[in-house]
Amino acid sequence: MDINRIKEMRKERKLSQKEVANLLKITQQQYSIYETKERLIPIDKLCILADFYNVNLDYLTGRTNERKPYSKSKIY
Repeated sequence: MDINRIKEMRKERKLSQKEVANLLKITQQQYSIYETKERLIPIDKLCILADFYNVNLDYLTGRTNERKPYSKSKIY
């Protein structure tokens, strides 16, 4: 997983770690641990970040360079 993307996206928006941590409902210290790769980011937090930054999960995790979010489909 390319956690550098998480940091890049935050810096592009000129956000502090504390601001993003508040979005995720965690402490700044917990978020810092994610950016320093000491701990993996839970999928529910990754989904929040992808929606917030308007990118797809594959981009956020470094699997693709395509930022465009996937269309949301209904599950029946």
